Amino acid sequence: MKVVPVRESVGMFLAHDMTQIIPGEFKGAAFKKGHIVQEEDIPRLLNMGKEHIAIIEFNDGTIHEDDAALRLGKAAAGIGVEYVGTSEGKVTMTATQSGLLKINVPVLQEINELGEMMMATLHTDTMVTKGTLVGSTRIIPLSIENEKLIKMEELCAKSKPIVEVLPLKKFKVGVVTTGNEIFYGRIEDKFGDVIREKFAELDSEVFKQVFSRDDSDMIAQCILGLIEEGADIVTVTGGMSVDPDDVTPDGIRKTGAEFVSYGAPTLPGAMFLLSYLGEIPVLGLPGCIMYSHRTVFDLVVPKLMVGEKLTPKDISKLGHGGLCSTCPDCHYPNCGFGKG
Repeated sequence: MKVVPVRESVGMFLAHDMTQIIPGEFKGAAFKKGHIVQEEDIPRLLNMGKEHIAIIEFNDGTIHEDDAALRLGKAAAGIGVEYVGTSEGKVTMTATQSGLLKINVPVLQEINELGEMMMATLHTDTMVTKGTLVGSTRIIPLSIENEKLIKMEELCAKSKPIVEVLPLKKFKVGVVTTGNEIFYGRIEDKFGDVIREKFAELDSEVFKQVFSRDDSDMIAQCILGLIEEGADIVTVTGGMSVDPDDVTPDGIRKTGAEFVSYGAPTLPGAMFLLSYLGEIPVLGLPGCIMYSHRTVFDLVVPKLMVGEKLTPKDISKLGHGGLCSTCPDCHYPNCGFGKG
């Protein structure tokens, strides 16, 4: 930074805001930090009493904050994300489609550890709609060395995108509803309608619901039958606790499905079961999904619908943030549930 006569400052960058006061009319920044002085600015600056101003000089290896922010946005944005800017040296990233927001958290942290630049995002695995602001980035000073930006770009290039929004696949959903009380018509099933609503929210639909007695062999046959009919995912409702009549986990196991987890560190949803029969997810859904607004279902199923194949470690990670506050006025996903 150096001081130069106002008349010699055309084309130079202001080092700080230039405040103007017009009594009774205006008080504020007539020119913002980083403004490039134009010929037509000179009279106004002189009228403000500025004979000399502080400016910033850029050398060949120095990048202005606007150009730097655009490079940050370009390097970070992946599928389903556009970057727009700059405004006051800042670039914003928004979702161009609805889907599941994925943040490459380790690389995001590495970028922020480089210094002189910042990138802030929403939590990873948040469901977002088109137009949602998902991230923003800028450098901290008015300029930055090109070498530091190159290092940032190399970090982004060698990894998956820092910020992306993955569209949910449309699943053909099969539902097996278990329980003697429902199978024999003693009570009316309420679970099926809930599952239809949950998948409709994710732009998929239940193509068939079948009913089974509390019989593990029959449950297994129902699951296999739905898969033969083309189900992309099968949910099995009821019979997930430890009562003697709750045989749903045994029925799922008899299909040959590989268990990922029976139990999840989430409330509501501790008795959740995730398994795979080949590539087809087979879920055991606890009763809480029928009466709780948000549960483990909302944390796991969107991930399955963007093509993730979950592991026991993925399920164990749900514990941090896996406690729903059951707010009377729910504003999920804009809350801490599932945001470990």
